[in-house]
Amino acid sequence: MADALEQRLRDLGAFIREQRRSARLSLRNLSALSGISNPYLSQIERGLRKPSADILQQIAKALRISAESLYVRAGILEQRVGAEGLEEAIARDATLNDRQKQALLEVYRSFQRETADGPGGQGP
Repeated sequence: MADALEQRLRDLGAFIREQRRSARLSLRNLSALSGISNPYLSQIERGLRKPSADILQQIAKALRISAESLYVRAGILEQRVGAEGLEEAIARDATLNDRQKQALLEVYRSFQRETADGPGGQGP
């Protein structure tokens, strides 16, 4: 059981590091953007700490990725089918700038809300 948790934390840290590098941010820059100390972020990226949901949310906001993607990787939430892969793919796409990524995610999420509300906003 402990091995599974350790592996999950290493995978989470590697994912955060990958997202940080894709965003072309240094650890120090991510620290400043997220309000999380540089040493603590370093420990998270190395899989040595289990961050809380609040910490993951701050990291996600600074990286401009879905907090849900971090929650799933940390084992806080179960992965939803479909949406997670698309949002991660958009976040990783090096051909898009931050504004374009955000616009795509906003359109996608608005369609999801519209569908969830059903025709005329009355629910499914």
